Amino acid sequence: MAGFDAVFVGSGINALAGAALLANAGWRVCVLERDDALGGCIRTSTDLTEPGFTHEVLASWHPLFTGSAAYAELKPELDRRGLEYLNTELPTGTAFADGSAAFLTTSLEDNVAELARHAVADGPAWERMFNAFMTNADLSFGVLGTELWSPAGLGLGRTAVRRLGRRGMLEFVGDALVSCRDWLGDTFESDAAHGLLAPWVLHTGLGPDQATSGFMTQVIACALQLGGMPVPKGGGGVLVDGLAGIVRDAGGEVRTGAEVERILVSGGKATAVRLAGGETIRAERAVVAGVTPTQLYGALLGAGDVPAPVTRAADGFRYGRGAMQIHIAMSEPPDWYGDERLARTAIVHVTPGLDGVSRAVNEAERGLLPAEATIACGQPMAVDPSRAPHGSWIVWIQLQELPAGRVKGDAADELDVGDGSWTEELREAYADRITARLGRHIQNLERATLKRVVLSPADIAALNPNLVGGDVYGGSCALDQNFFFRPFAQAPGHKTAVDALWHVGASTHPGPGLGAGSGYLVYKELTKPPLPRRVLSRLPLARG
Repeated sequence: MAGFDAVFVGSGINALAGAALLANAGWRVCVLERDDALGGCIRTSTDLTEPGFTHEVLASWHPLFTGSAAYAELKPELDRRGLEYLNTELPTGTAFADGSAAFLTTSLEDNVAELARHAVADGPAWERMFNAFMTNADLSFGVLGTELWSPAGLGLGRTAVRRLGRRGMLEFVGDALVSCRDWLGDTFESDAAHGLLAPWVLHTGLGPDQATSGFMTQVIACALQLGGMPVPKGGGGVLVDGLAGIVRDAGGEVRTGAEVERILVSGGKATAVRLAGGETIRAERAVVAGVTPTQLYGALLGAGDVPAPVTRAADGFRYGRGAMQIHIAMSEPPDWYGDERLARTAIVHVTPGLDGVSRAVNEAERGLLPAEATIACGQPMAVDPSRAPHGSWIVWIQLQELPAGRVKGDAADELDVGDGSWTEELREAYADRITARLGRHIQNLERATLKRVVLSPADIAALNPNLVGGDVYGGSCALDQNFFFRPFAQAPGHKTAVDALWHVGASTHPGPGLGAGSGYLVYKELTKPPLPRRVLSRLPLARG
């Protein structure tokens, strides 16, 4: 029976980053992936459409990772393995039906001028918002980068109270609970500013009318100005290979085609995992599971390994809306209608505005195909020209407002949804609706399309068991399954009721995205000095 210090179940960004960090810390690590490729939602393909076109099948953009604590520690090692990030001064914009557009850049001065172009007061409003956010950025980003159910979480709260006072602290928490709609309405006058920022709440797994969506919109807006929209040169697979290389070079193992069927528990402690073929791999210090709560508590652990209330709560864990991906190889660059900057922007949202986003979310959550979905149109070639032959183009489309599970109807009353399953006919018909709308903005889209590949929510779910119902965000991010309560109130945080068993991934705090946050938090917990040593380190003599 092979043995390691830590065994990771799954190879998503949190598992790979956590494994690489532990390997650098001297741990012997094993990463087990059931699929034939590593990376979880980072899937780089060179044969999805046409030869020479490099597509990111699911996740594509890495601003959360390049701004993360994990990347800060791993950067020297990753640099040596060939990882190079490319960036842009035009991370995002929104194209409206009348041909107008609004943009967010990496320059405070330019953003003030851009928003003032739509409403004079909105320029100064942006500057006030950004400066106010940065005053307490350590608290805001700290909420997303701290193990909240821990002494570190308590310390973050104490810092907030000392700085803001009790009333100020209460105001800070209250502001963090505000919806995106209310925050936008209170802050900006123009519909253009609302339409520029509102679509970004979808990338957090929320809708614009949900609690905390205003806070998350501010976090993303400020992060985009600070960090742009970086992508790895050549594709995300370079990052995946770099992280796996760190583990292997430190004496660890990274295996594909290795499906874990059970986490073995002895005396209340996770001691090993058993693979589908019967092989057992021992974990001396930790098992780290990068899976959904449904898998962890409903399949990987045995009956009686955790308290019954935890198992029942995991069984009721809610998943969010479904998603669709559309990949298009174009023979030439896009001819955008309207502002020339659209062709140079990494992600362009096509939407009627705030109300359009809200309406599409509502329709999807009622089981309907939205009549006018928010189109996230990614243009990786605007950042990394190496992704396709010179003179050609790639369009990466993500739709984040689709029903979870059975489709009950079409809000536009145009498509026959049949029995509600995602047949090839329904998938392609809905994609036709999307590309027809996008074609009114990219005037040569239809003429220049070489090949289109569409992944429905059912196709996405089939790619990875963590993507239940096509939910690419690891579960609903509603308040009762977010922040302090993620994945759910009966098992918050990353340390489970089983000793030496840890839970990471998008289903855990700080939630979805490629920030490697949960992997980093578990790494810090596992490498934390024992309590007596921490106490001694604070004594005056210990400090010299």
